[in-house]
Amino acid sequence: MTAGHRITIERSSRHVRVVRGEQVLAESDRPLVLRETGCPPRYYIPAEDVRLDLLTPSATHTYCPFKGTASYWSLPDAADLVWAYPDTKPDVAEIKDHLCFYEVDVT
Repeated sequence: MTAGHRITIERSSRHVRVVRGEQVLAESDRPLVLRETGCPPRYYIPAEDVRLDLLTPSATHTYCPFKGTASYWSLPDAADLVWAYPDTKPDVAEIKDHLCFYEVDVT
């Protein structure tokens, strides 16, 4: 990490649901919440709780010096809606095998 930059990851007991239109894309009672300097809190959902059958892998990849290289998935009407870090940096290894969506409902 660079000076002043911080990432924390903790288990959340909150219910997280991802809906696009009428379709539930993910629902979990065991998400991780990642808090990163300068970014909104993000919920990372275990892959088992995500409807991967509805998503198509994207050719998009981005690099974060703190988390690693992200892979993306899309819906027909929503490009790069979901991302994950398949090979995380050691400091954020907890988010491996978890996916993150831009928009989630938290209850």
